Amino acid sequence: MPTALITGASGGVGRALAARLRSAGWRLVLVSRDVSNLDSTEHDIVVQSDVSTPGGADAALALAAERGAGVPDALINCAGSTLIAPLGRVTADSLRLCIEANLNTAFFATQSYAKAAASTQKPGAIVVFSSVVAGMGVSNHAGIAAAKGAVEAFVRSVAADLSHQQVRINAIAPGLMRTPLTERMLSSERSQQNIAAQYPLGHFGEAVDGAAVAHWLISDDARWITGQVIHLDGGFSAVRPMVRPA
Repeated sequence: MPTALITGASGGVGRALAARLRSAGWRLVLVSRDVSNLDSTEHDIVVQSDVSTPGGADAALALAAERGAGVPDALINCAGSTLIAPLGRVTADSLRLCIEANLNTAFFATQSYAKAAASTQKPGAIVVFSSVVAGMGVSNHAGIAAAKGAVEAFVRSVAADLSHQQVRINAIAPGLMRTPLTERMLSSERSQQNIAAQYPLGHFGEAVDGAAVAHWLISDDARWITGQVIHLDGGFSAVRPMVRPA
């Protein structure tokens, strides 16, 4: 039975991924700063830890091993936050928290996982989350774009570092997906219509979309893929449909 460690497991994508992997026969290590919000079962290993710090990330891997998971076959870093504000309103504290939640969690969780995998010479797969705004300019997203842009650069570099261990790492860069983090943006029918209209496929994403791509990336079907950023955005970053006159 393969094992996956999911950080940010109490969030929308983390929950959807846990449900998907559980039904596919994976054993799960669910990591969160607040385990009271986890959607877990008696078969899951639950770990309370903050992986935005080296100590917290090391503790998560150590506790997983102590509770019988060994070195997981896969790590999926779903921890993160968003920061939507005009440049002039981004404070030092809000930027620091954004970087901690997005870049630091990806960095330190990966670092700890790589050390654990090296100790057993075990191959593995890592997935982290970027954002569509890291690759193209979107107003009022300077803070989160900076953090997620760093995540993408990190993935490319670490893919080279870990290739000799047969540990793969890839990123998913979604457009807007409906999760508890974004629910406020989708609070009315009109806001949903306005957001959906920005995407060439005519709708925004759901947490299950992110879970599906993450599942594929840690599977053997993606065994020859590493160092990539997979755009999950309904064509937002690549497609410009023809606009027909009314």
